[in-house]
Amino acid sequence: MDDEGAPVAESYWSERPRSRSAPSERRFLYRGELLSFAVDAGVFSSRGLDPGTGLLIENLSLGRTERVLDLGCGWGAVGVAAAKAAAEGHVVLTEVNRRAARLARANLARNRVTNGEVRIGPGYAPVAEERFDVIATNPPYRIGREEILRLLIDAPAHLHPGGRLLLVGKGSEGIRYYQTWLEEHWPGTVTVLARGSGYRVLEARLAPVPPGNADDRSATPSPPAHRHRASARPTSGGRSA
Repeated sequence: MDDEGAPVAESYWSERPRSRSAPSERRFLYRGELLSFAVDAGVFSSRGLDPGTGLLIENLSLGRTERVLDLGCGWGAVGVAAAKAAAEGHVVLTEVNRRAARLARANLARNRVTNGEVRIGPGYAPVAEERFDVIATNPPYRIGREEILRLLIDAPAHLHPGGRLLLVGKGSEGIRYYQTWLEEHWPGTVTVLARGSGYRVLEARLAPVPPGNADDRSATPSPPAHRHRASARPTSGGRSA
């Protein structure tokens, strides 16, 4: 069973969850504004904002004009908060779970967000060749280490030079392993932004544009080396929200 009480075979990263709908509402305060969300069974964290996602939201630290990717958005908590913080930027929320994607779209409208959109699909497929200033994710760790590493490996291709990857997870989800991996492949750029309730929020940053090319945002960043030996065995843990 997963943390929503549904069989793992049709867990919250399933494209079309079979869980019986049980709609409810969740709220939390962000930057002095009370945000309201429609949630449902068959999606991650339907009982409320999980501590990891909450810690990630508290540490988004976005510029007002930044372009943000909420990778694996669930019902949209991170994406809505990011859109509020980057009020003159743009946020793309992606999600493989179609029920969660519908909720995220509804929650953008519910919170009067006009600078965000939801796209359906796995991983980075919905954003193809696009790049962002920030990628924020609390990924579905139960899909296994190899798949999580693939998300980390592919991140540089979707970041502008100087862009940041924000990753949250807890010890039982292997966050220390992913921290070590990032420190090896993104040397000198990895910071632990916050700790709480067993979770860590990690930031990894791409090298900025070389001097003289500061306005060239199309420059191709140098991705980290892709050498890794990863077990395909799933780790225990949670999911992005």
